[in-house]
Amino acid sequence: MTVTVRFAPSPTGRIHIGNARTALFNWLFAMNNKGRFIQRFDDTDIARSKQEYADSILYDLHWLGIFPDVTEYQSRRFEIYDAAVERLKAARVLYACYETPEELDLRRKVRRTRGLPPVYGREALTLTPEQVAEYQSDGRRPHWRFLLPNFTGDPLQPERTDVHWNDLVRGEETVDLASLSDPVLVREDGTYLYTLPSVVDDIDMGVSHVIRGDDHVTNTGVQIAIFKALGAEPPVFGHHNLLTTVSGEGLSKRTGALSIESLREDGIEPMAVASLAVLVGTSENVTAAHDLNELAGHFDPAATSKSASKFDPDELFVLNRTLIHHMSFEEARDRLMVLGISGDKAEPFWTAVRGNLDRLSDAVAWWRILSEGPQEPAEFSGDDRDFLNQAFELLPEEPWNGTVWKDWTGKIREATGRKGKPLFMPLRLALTGRTSGPELSDLLPLMGREGTLARRP
Repeated sequence: MTVTVRFAPSPTGRIHIGNARTALFNWLFAMNNKGRFIQRFDDTDIARSKQEYADSILYDLHWLGIFPDVTEYQSRRFEIYDAAVERLKAARVLYACYETPEELDLRRKVRRTRGLPPVYGREALTLTPEQVAEYQSDGRRPHWRFLLPNFTGDPLQPERTDVHWNDLVRGEETVDLASLSDPVLVREDGTYLYTLPSVVDDIDMGVSHVIRGDDHVTNTGVQIAIFKALGAEPPVFGHHNLLTTVSGEGLSKRTGALSIESLREDGIEPMAVASLAVLVGTSENVTAAHDLNELAGHFDPAATSKSASKFDPDELFVLNRTLIHHMSFEEARDRLMVLGISGDKAEPFWTAVRGNLDRLSDAVAWWRILSEGPQEPAEFSGDDRDFLNQAFELLPEEPWNGTVWKDWTGKIREATGRKGKPLFMPLRLALTGRTSGPELSDLLPLMGREGTLARRP
């Protein structure tokens, strides 16, 4: 069996870190099993779905390193869903209902007062032809419900009906269909809810594994019944835990909370996002993977916790710094060129400053310091100014090599008697305008003697 997975968001907003978790779980599972990855847009909600959102989702996936084998749109597949509806009607498991939302709400309240679960009572199954004709003459159009299976032979008296599956993430799972209302698959206006198109597409596209958030567990029991009603073997299901904010709030595409776009614009590296999105809430240590191949080696769906996991952006910044500090010049070169950092000094400059960066873009400030001098010159006391004047008089002649900083500070120490912070801090402030930063032994050769003398206060 060829492993085929799918990532199927609705294009009604920009994806966030929680959506990326689902996409990455599917991508890594496909990688580890030499499988296929289908990008499917569940865009049957014509009013809210937008192509700009679909395009932005694809852009975000590409940024993360996910490149689908095929991209599909449900809005282009209605004929296939229509055919499935006719099959279900012919099998007498899709039935017309004429209740209004107000009538349904009243029935739920009545069932609660009687101590019954507030599920749909299947009253539409007992409608006479005369009642149906009366509803139609009143202009009512039916919505269509799927008849969940039961084994009593009497649809109005269902016994407990359990659906079981071995979940890829959670292990043995059970859903009692008798505790659920028969789901509406088709609205009064003929449009589809999520449930049926998803099943039909999974069958038609040969999806072997469905990996998604654990908010779909109950829905999976319903969908397994629909798979069987359509004569298809259900795929293997896996339901991972959801991510929340640090305060425990759920993530939403509509609010833009922790969107991939906002993280990218904030200078976060894609592998920082991917590493935390995949590893948080699992038994694996959260570390920064260099690429998706390395991350795939740490990925095990069964290692995922069953409880929700809090996504802490502070952890993201820690991973980001780790990736930047270990990034080779070859990996950074093109991005540095875009930022205006190029030439013979670019590589030694990157090697010198990367260990002090939170984001790659932070290198720009150090490039300006190197090229132009301190952007905000420091103020010095009279003693420090005298010390610096004496220190710059001792600056070695060129040519310079990697020992120039050590040679220079050695002479300064002998001449002034200063050592430690009283020696190094005034020099750092004069050369960079900052109290911390890259090793001056690495920066000084890049400044050159003339550039260094120009920083004399």
